[in-house]
Amino acid sequence: MKPGTGPPAPGDDGLNTRFRFDRIVVDAAAHTLLRDGEPQPLEPKAFAVLLALLRRPGELLGRDELLDQVWGHRHVTPGVLTRAIAQLRAALDDDSQKPRYIQTRHALGYSFIGTLQAPPEAAGAMPPAAAPPPEAPAAVPSVPAPATPVEPPGDAPLGVEGGPGDALAPPMSRSSWALWLLAALVLSIGAWWWRGRDAGPVAAPAEASIAVLPFTTLSDARDDRYFAEGLSVEMLGALAGVHGLKVAAWRPAEAIDRGQDIQALGRLLGVATLLDASVRRDGQRLRISTRLSDTRSGYTLWSRNFDGDADAIFDTQTEIANAVVDALLEILPEERESLRKRLTPTHSAAAFDAYLLGIDRLAAARGGDAREQAEAQFRKALAVDAGFARAQAALCRMGLWSFESHRNTDAFDDARLACLRALNMDGGLGEVKLALGDLYRVQGDESQALQYYDAIVDDPAMRWQALVGRAQVHIDHGREDEAMADFRQAMQASPGNAQVHAELGYQQFRLGQYREAIDSYRTAVALRPDNVDYWTIYGALLLSVGENDAAEQAMQRSLAIEPNESSLSNLGTLRYQKGDYAGAADMYRRAAELNPGDFFYVGFLGDALDADPRTAAQARPAYERAARQAQRFIDAKPDDAKALAALGWYRAQLGDGDSALRLARQALALGHEPGEVALYNAQALAVLGRLDEARLALKGAREAGIPDARIDTQAVFRRTGLVAPPSGPAPAPPASDPSPAPQRGART
Repeated sequence: MKPGTGPPAPGDDGLNTRFRFDRIVVDAAAHTLLRDGEPQPLEPKAFAVLLALLRRPGELLGRDELLDQVWGHRHVTPGVLTRAIAQLRAALDDDSQKPRYIQTRHALGYSFIGTLQAPPEAAGAMPPAAAPPPEAPAAVPSVPAPATPVEPPGDAPLGVEGGPGDALAPPMSRSSWALWLLAALVLSIGAWWWRGRDAGPVAAPAEASIAVLPFTTLSDARDDRYFAEGLSVEMLGALAGVHGLKVAAWRPAEAIDRGQDIQALGRLLGVATLLDASVRRDGQRLRISTRLSDTRSGYTLWSRNFDGDADAIFDTQTEIANAVVDALLEILPEERESLRKRLTPTHSAAAFDAYLLGIDRLAAARGGDAREQAEAQFRKALAVDAGFARAQAALCRMGLWSFESHRNTDAFDDARLACLRALNMDGGLGEVKLALGDLYRVQGDESQALQYYDAIVDDPAMRWQALVGRAQVHIDHGREDEAMADFRQAMQASPGNAQVHAELGYQQFRLGQYREAIDSYRTAVALRPDNVDYWTIYGALLLSVGENDAAEQAMQRSLAIEPNESSLSNLGTLRYQKGDYAGAADMYRRAAELNPGDFFYVGFLGDALDADPRTAAQARPAYERAARQAQRFIDAKPDDAKALAALGWYRAQLGDGDSALRLARQALALGHEPGEVALYNAQALAVLGRLDEARLALKGAREAGIPDARIDTQAVFRRTGLVAPPSGPAPAPPASDPSPAPQRGART
């Protein structure tokens, strides 16, 4: 018997549509997964993988077999399967280390190991149907449906189905046949009349809700994808501001399965209509072929071609938006003007193109090169249109990111100037308010930051970013419960957004919640496996808890995407922990060369030189340089607890005991990153000979989650007798960075 052709699995209704195990119900027909009665969002491919595993419980399904079955093994890498499994674990609440449902056979494949419940014995005792997703669209009004869906123009969006398949029906009577033939004749005449014309509206759905799919490019230049997808993001943002219209959160192209039909996509996104389009640029000619579809019936409401000059892109976008709105609801004239303004952010199509390219490079988050390219494009946009407020706000946020992530104080000055310029250009713009909120948050001005975030928190296009910014302010001021509530709302406002999970993970790290932070970044890398920053931080977090094998794998994954200073530094830490101080120093030097403005890398270099008696005399210049850079950073951001503690350590190594103690107290009083602060303080106290206080600080570090293996490999603790030296000639067990510094992922 071939695999998959035997009798139904327990819990299967015989049609392979419904499965039950523990608190989970999977309904293949409804394309839903319920856990404790709550719907769990899943991308279509991940759901298909789950069904494949459930239909052959206990069997090992090879990676290639799953790739063939679900993806057709076309133009995909094994990473897409890894990502799908990670999403399934999150939805099922399954732990990869102690799996209950999905077991990984490394380099081989996966199997479902849960216990499926048998179907009810009594006739008619079928399990209840799975509940629809939250806020599911209401049923479509009863209207006569044509025998075949209206065909779109020749350049209509790809991967969009026109209507449902044929249904079985009872035999027709003669009168029924006559009526059917008459209807078919009428429909044939209608189809002939419509052929070659734009399709008009069929019937507006009962609920005004829409999802904007990523537009696809039909241009000869395939790198034009950024332009097509950028237009769809702009359209989503504009429609999100229309009163009475519910707009689904943005999902990137890789999260949309174009093989799914309209109804399945509607269920996934929880909307009544879908807008899709294809974009073709040929020199100065631009064609956008659009289609608005009803997700309940699968039929097309309208499909139209918009042809014109590429420089008229803003008028074309506004025309499309008005057509969408006209099909769904009535709006006031001032709302149409708001739509037009939102879709005309600049007077120059060339500046707009550069801006979209910059956003694309920034969203790619493939390391420093991508960010440099993004900055160059934003500056190019401003060179064409000096009043382009959105491009100016993007420069502000990029500078703030560089300051926070890389301790680049020059970037902070540039960011502040960019923010002020954006404010003068258009202070009412949502992107400008978001940038100003970030600026005041970084400066430590709580009331001003919250004022700007609160001003845009009800704007659907800006909501998740405002909530994340507000959550960071709450963390800065010790309001953990309020911060977590904002993060939960941000996830609801933008489901499947890797950046929300990454920002949550970074704040959990600051709170000393290392395991929770690791879980958040595990989700982030599953959603965006191509993101170098997420892999880098994930590796640093694993390092923080002593999971060095997994950490090294994450760092190597990061370096395979693009060489970066953080992963080089953390690989240096592995050498430090093994007693290879010269190798560690070399890695730290390379990291400092890539990012000379970050004092942590210079400080790590001092630690490696100081640990080796042969190079200890060379450590002082490194500590002096690190102290200067750290002081400059603290002058701009005095509430960074870890930076204060690190500066205290450098001052202790330089013999400035009074300053070291003052800084240690300041860092401790802030309450942020308690494990890291306690560890730095313990090092400073040990150097100053205050061993009893150092022991108390080490106790605090352990209580905050710093693993013993990490403490035991610190050279200063060994020298002062705070930890026992390693027994025998073997190197100390690998632990983590002497002071790991997970950094934020790129913001877009």
